[in-house]
Amino acid sequence: MSNIPRRDIDIALLRAFIAVIETGGMTSAARYLNLTQAAVSQQIKRLEMLFDTELFDRSQKQVRLTSTGERLMAYARRMLSLNDEVWNAITAPEFEGEVRLGVPHDIVGVFLPPVLRSFKSAWPQVRVTLVSDTTPTLLAALARGEIDLTLTTEPERGSDMLLADSLVWAGMKGGNAYRQTTLPVALGGETCAFRSAAVQALSKAGRDWTLSCQVGSLEPVIASIEADMSIAPFLTQTVPQQLETITGDSGLPALPSFYVNLHKPDIGTNELADELAVHIRNGFADRYKKAA
Repeated sequence: MSNIPRRDIDIALLRAFIAVIETGGMTSAARYLNLTQAAVSQQIKRLEMLFDTELFDRSQKQVRLTSTGERLMAYARRMLSLNDEVWNAITAPEFEGEVRLGVPHDIVGVFLPPVLRSFKSAWPQVRVTLVSDTTPTLLAALARGEIDLTLTTEPERGSDMLLADSLVWAGMKGGNAYRQTTLPVALGGETCAFRSAAVQALSKAGRDWTLSCQVGSLEPVIASIEADMSIAPFLTQTVPQQLETITGDSGLPALPSFYVNLHKPDIGTNELADELAVHIRNGFADRYKKAA
């Protein structure tokens, strides 16, 4: 066996370390961890004493890691993830079965992967079946008991609101479709949540426009935009990387705010759906706590 002395690392110290990084400071980390600022500062100091090195560059006003802090960050995230996985596996009941989750087309790829990874890690015996469609269709399926819970994009704030965002116009990077006298617009099907909002905004502004693409899936819409054949409305958080938000003096009418809501059935909810709902809420909270 090695003669090198070994020390145990307190998980709470690593949690404070990651919280400071993710929230941008001791004060915000203290609010996130429900501790005092002094307590968080003491935890960081204890961690630095354990490694006998500074983890943060205190000569800077903003939070900036030292080279050692940068190295520790990746390990700390892995240790926290494993710690939480072990805790859930040992303390929580064994769930098995299937949960059916509805998600609108335009948000499934942006918001769901980290949530589903987290849920799969915690409950490997549970199968999540995704049903992707428009918000009205998903709400109707939920009412009929065909899915167990659903995310929606709606102009009204729901009782379980996960994110408030604004609709924006998106087009090809450097494109000119939005400059055409008759504006070519790509919209989803007739039940698309953004369709009526875009049509109302264009009509109110008296803008001449034509429907260049009308489909129930996202891929053809994006393809028509990438070809500079049209523009389309997106939530700011879901504009595809290959497209760009049309800003400045574009002459386009402003679009309203929308909300990503979580819905469960009024009656007949189950434990699997409840557990997935917790992971969804936590996933959104972790991703957007800085903005909050």
